[in-house]
Amino acid sequence: MTHYRNAQGPYFGEFGGRFVPESLIAALDQLDTEWEAAKKDPAFVEELDDLLRNYAGRPSLLTEAPRFSQYAGGAKIYLKREDLNHTGSHKINNVLGQALLTKRLGKTRIIAETGAGQHGVAAATAAAMFGLDCTIYMGAVDIERQALNVARMRLLGAEVVSVASGSRTLKDAINEAFRDWVANVVETNYIFGTAAGPHPFPGMVRDLQKVIGEESRAQILEQTGKLPDAVVACVGGGSNAIGMFEAFLDDESVALYGVEAYGEGLQTDRHAATMNRGRTGVLHGAKTKLLQDADGQTIESHSISAGLDYSGVGPAHSWLQSIGRVEYRGATDADTMTAMRLLSQSEGIIPAIESAHALAGAIDLGRELGPDATIIVSLSGRGDKDMETAMNYFKLGDASRVVGGEL
Repeated sequence: MTHYRNAQGPYFGEFGGRFVPESLIAALDQLDTEWEAAKKDPAFVEELDDLLRNYAGRPSLLTEAPRFSQYAGGAKIYLKREDLNHTGSHKINNVLGQALLTKRLGKTRIIAETGAGQHGVAAATAAAMFGLDCTIYMGAVDIERQALNVARMRLLGAEVVSVASGSRTLKDAINEAFRDWVANVVETNYIFGTAAGPHPFPGMVRDLQKVIGEESRAQILEQTGKLPDAVVACVGGGSNAIGMFEAFLDDESVALYGVEAYGEGLQTDRHAATMNRGRTGVLHGAKTKLLQDADGQTIESHSISAGLDYSGVGPAHSWLQSIGRVEYRGATDADTMTAMRLLSQSEGIIPAIESAHALAGAIDLGRELGPDATIIVSLSGRGDKDMETAMNYFKLGDASRVVGGEL
């Protein structure tokens, strides 16, 4: 039996590493050392467990979705309800751990980047609770399409910096956050939002998110008496997916699927299909797969989901694809929005658009596997933040437009 769980950095196969300015090496070394010590420290583990249980609201539910399952060929679909966590997504799992580590490091300020705003809201929330100064970098395009989350961050006391360079999305926000960290590393800790970036971030974020998969594995065994046939999660940078997959990596009977953003389709240039159209290169301090042109320059990505609109991916995902343990598929903007509507109207649950990519993938997968299959989908976030996008897409404000109708 092959063991894939708890793979340690700095490299995952040929991917990962640390490609950063010399000025950040000491900070990353300190972060690595303190994280390795903290996760073995019973007092730190106990405090983090208490925060997850009594502040974030864990364990999150595992909910069967019988009416939605009808659209997936009758396969039984279960939803891992990260949307029910405090702040509305899986991001709080990672942020609470890294904020606690910031206090352990003796630093007084945190910075973060955000695309869809979920990581930014979670970081601002933790900063308020721990009494830390907080600055959030966000692309100007994402600020426009995630205005509600920007307001939430500011109400929580964070400074939100609009990034107007490049594509004005997540990739450029990460660039600006790294520049801030280089200039202010003595008092500042960078709370990275996904399982990408230089070592130790990919492994550390995986460690903090693996609670999603561990809970799911125990809950599905309790509810059905057996492991699922498949587990599905959306993939941008890949933090919810790597957290979901980790507990199942050594279960050979469980197929794992990541669903990335095919945007307007792979026949166009407007997608974020890093795993299926990317090549190996270096982005944001790590060797991984990324969208790039013939000269090696990073290509701008596109997705209707701000959280998946990223040109790279976490290095562990590149490794898991290279060894064939995880299959990475995609969902277009149109298929995703259809899945968002279907879950809303069949189960009364409005998913984040990121999560709707996984739902679209689960519909296709369920039809392939048939009615005897059991599938768990990571519902990584709730859709409140995406209502303006949904309103425009479905023309919900048009009194003459009927979006629902008979399912």
